[in-house]
Amino acid sequence: MFRLRGLLRCTPIIIALSLWWIFPLLAQDEFPAADRIVAVGDVHGDFDRFSALLRDAGVIDKKQKWIGGRTHLVQTGDFVDRGPESRKVMDLLMRLEEQALKAGGRVHVLLGNHETMNLFGDLRYVTEGEYAAFRTPRSKEVRDAYFEEYVQAALQKGHEAEEERRLRSKWYAEHPLGWFEHRFAFGPNGTYGKWLRQKNAVIKIGGILFLHAGISPKYSAWSIRQINDAVRKELADFALLENGVVTDSAGPLWYRGLAEAPEADASDAVDDLLARHQVKHIVVGHTPTRGAVLPRFGGKVILIDVGLSEFYGGPLACLIVEKTRFQALHRGTPLDLPLGTETGWSAYVKAAAALDPPPSPLEPLISGSGGGVLLSTEQ
Repeated sequence: MFRLRGLLRCTPIIIALSLWWIFPLLAQDEFPAADRIVAVGDVHGDFDRFSALLRDAGVIDKKQKWIGGRTHLVQTGDFVDRGPESRKVMDLLMRLEEQALKAGGRVHVLLGNHETMNLFGDLRYVTEGEYAAFRTPRSKEVRDAYFEEYVQAALQKGHEAEEERRLRSKWYAEHPLGWFEHRFAFGPNGTYGKWLRQKNAVIKIGGILFLHAGISPKYSAWSIRQINDAVRKELADFALLENGVVTDSAGPLWYRGLAEAPEADASDAVDDLLARHQVKHIVVGHTPTRGAVLPRFGGKVILIDVGLSEFYGGPLACLIVEKTRFQALHRGTPLDLPLGTETGWSAYVKAAAALDPPPSPLEPLISGSGGGVLLSTEQ
């Protein structure tokens, strides 16, 4: 899954930008119950659809100002990569954090696997548009200077100058304009790097646990604070990544078991997790559903990665919790989630499908034609 050795041995440029210590700020990760919670799954750089969903949910106005009052907005990670406007998404979240706090609400931005990949230099899913958003009038000058450094470093290793310069086109293709500014911005002292390194991977609001992917049996005994501290420590020292939590396929940023495991096989493990953390529900993103907020294990687990971004083509949908009432806001219409038993599942899925333009991606769930509740298991 990972090429960490290669990443950590790559060009001196990435290492210089990345391997710095920072002092991890302790962030609050447990909060009392809120009267209203809006939880949004993976955004993947789609600013327009994300902001439209927040307007539908009543937390921002047309000018993208916070109007949610005491609402707690939770974004469960993966707001970068695959879409061109990750920077605009981050800027919006940063503004809303301040505005919500002044209004008595909160914005909780959680780390997903894609945020951490951007921090430690796994850039496989960064798009040209994302780099372009960081371009400045000096980007060409900066890139040329780094290429000359690259050539000089190669010469010191005994490479022929002409051989290295012939690689210019390939090197430039791998480092489009804006690449270096992007890496500076995600570095420990960069605007977004500093901000992200302060974020939690897991939080608890009242009786609900929120995180990006899931908690596997490997980490079932870990407290929320242990997980968050481990993630921050590894993001401060990339040498710890190889055997760490951040890149572990069973870790909270990657684990898909809560979305994929047969319910009969995993129900005891889910109950143990709920008891361990003293919660009634676990809300996760990461694994795209067929296009709706979907409860599993009788609502003990709620999947909120609806494939919101244009990349996946899913609906504008999110989870809204108002005290004990759980609803999916699906294309602007609130629908009660079937919790506790399977009673109501079919009616809920049919109601959501009726709001979709035909053919709804939920049709296989209604007809029983197969395919399961999930869209894919890509990173």
